[in-house]
Amino acid sequence: MGKEFHVAKTGSDNAAGTKDAPFLTVDKAAHVAAAGDTVIVHEGTYREWVRPQNTGLSNTRRVVFKAAEGEKVSIKGSEEATGWEKVEGNVWKKVLPNSYFGEFNPFATNIEGEWVVHGLDKHLGDVYLNGLSLYEVITYDGLLDPQLRTEIVDDWTKKTTPIINPAQTQYVWYAEVEPGVDGNTTIFANFQEYDPNQELVEISVRKTVFYPEITGIDYVTVSGFELAQAASPWAPPTADQPGLIGPNWAKGWIIENNIIHDANASAISIGKEITTGHNQYTRRGDKAGYNYQLEAVFVALTQRGWNKEHVGSHIIRNNTIYDCGQNAVVGHLGCAFSEIYDNHIYNIGIKREYFGHEIAGIKLHAAIDVQVRHNRIHNCSLGSWFDWQAQGTRVSQNVYYDNNRDIFIEVTHGPFLVDNNVFASKDFFTNAAQGTALVNNIISGDMQYYDVLDRSTPYHFPHSTEVKGYTVVFSGDDRWFNNIFTGAIATGAHEGALNDIGGYATGTALYNGQAASYDEYIQRVVDDGECDFEAFINVSKQQAVVNNNAYFAGAQAFDREENNIVDDAFDPKVAIIEDGEKLYLSIELPESITSLKTDVIDTEILDRVRLVDANYENPDGSELTIDTDILGAKRDAGAVVGPIASLKPGVNKVQIF
Repeated sequence: MGKEFHVAKTGSDNAAGTKDAPFLTVDKAAHVAAAGDTVIVHEGTYREWVRPQNTGLSNTRRVVFKAAEGEKVSIKGSEEATGWEKVEGNVWKKVLPNSYFGEFNPFATNIEGEWVVHGLDKHLGDVYLNGLSLYEVITYDGLLDPQLRTEIVDDWTKKTTPIINPAQTQYVWYAEVEPGVDGNTTIFANFQEYDPNQELVEISVRKTVFYPEITGIDYVTVSGFELAQAASPWAPPTADQPGLIGPNWAKGWIIENNIIHDANASAISIGKEITTGHNQYTRRGDKAGYNYQLEAVFVALTQRGWNKEHVGSHIIRNNTIYDCGQNAVVGHLGCAFSEIYDNHIYNIGIKREYFGHEIAGIKLHAAIDVQVRHNRIHNCSLGSWFDWQAQGTRVSQNVYYDNNRDIFIEVTHGPFLVDNNVFASKDFFTNAAQGTALVNNIISGDMQYYDVLDRSTPYHFPHSTEVKGYTVVFSGDDRWFNNIFTGAIATGAHEGALNDIGGYATGTALYNGQAASYDEYIQRVVDDGECDFEAFINVSKQQAVVNNNAYFAGAQAFDREENNIVDDAFDPKVAIIEDGEKLYLSIELPESITSLKTDVIDTEILDRVRLVDANYENPDGSELTIDTDILGAKRDAGAVVGPIASLKPGVNKVQIF
């Protein structure tokens, strides 16, 4: 049995850390708790950076941090700001010496790093009024006449979406930082009708809240806290990736039952650490970020112990994560073999103070054998983005809705399984990958589909970080079984036309003209007549195996699909209904839906993916059988298509979360 330490607002860091003589700070407990120990934190707000010092040794000898049962415990990266002076109108100011911030002043630190597109003039700091994150303006004049924004633009789809609270943009801040340790940081804010000296005003001062300073702190559990208001930096896959909370290159963390919000960039990081590279393209400019990302993979593999024995295998479950600028969960390399389930993720990347190509509710690189299941993801710039080396990944039993896009899979080679999900946003899927299987889903939005022949990315031996090879992404080698497509909520903005990088459609018609089987694809390569690599480039679009799908309200089918339902006139009226914490799916189905008799899809039916030469399997290498629906109910052969085995003709209203 390990020791039990207590932390309370009535305690002292000079105390013994017992229940009767608790520590004052969580960080003090984090310095003394070791394998097998438990830290119980009692009610109150703790403004600190918790830095665990001692590693757990196994799943049964963890270092556990948990909120006392029934008590609200907050750990924040902010400090209260009092003593505001009125300047003019509704503008107030707070003057702080630079020494107040120590080595890290978020109001003097800009957003920076690879793949930031705009917002480089914005800072990591933030001001909160009664918990509301204010907008930064970049001139003092903007405090008096802020440019009110009532909508935002998704830089990928070019669609506009109302921001959550347009009135929020009236509440703005601006900072002036004098140089040197002897200078001052002056924060100005327009609080509108509020007197900041009568309200709770907080400013972010720490880049993280719960994050080791050193790597290799394994088997830590963090449970039951509110974790909030960190000035976390932009976290691309080529940089250090600190989040509001995370393991910093370790194994076996469990982050559970927390409420996590207001990370400037990323809330939970299970990603890369700094020694494998840190924004080298931005800092040096001598070669592309793509090259530095490749180097990060090989440096991690050969020098930093990137393997299942030392890194990854984290569990992120039962958390509510919202109001973050970049990600709810981010990770490159260190995310491998992890599980992310039963989380509620929303309002990610929609404040739009900055934009870059790394923003999503869940954004992972090298998601080897990662399982993402039964999450509720909505009102995000992008629901989930799986980029580079997503192999053995499974996205199952999730509900996506009201996102600008639901899912993006990019420059990966498979196998990648997407099954038993509800995708109910207007843009469903950007498919810039190969070797993906989509089984038993409801899909209500457009898909974009294209190959990537100018970037080679690695692939791996099954269930391993060891690199087997690397190559470009030939589109195709995809499978689509037992899905329900509806075009009813598609915007029509894309009109199925080609753009500069690919086409859009609702349904599987984007595969028209491709081979319908592996054997046919190989025959096309042989018939091309070129030698070796040239023939595969010439016949770059691989096969699409498509069968037993239902298409309604204008959704279009692959022209080689032999068994399906296509009914342009029927509208399933797919709707997601929020009722408090409960979530319902409403869908209407025609009598014809019973004519599609489904098989239970398994490893044999899905077959191997061509380039990786790997099967669709469970993470332990056992054969896969997709015989459980989104509700956890058993799915037998002959069940209706889609993610709910009990769906029937007529109107269905089913609680799905």
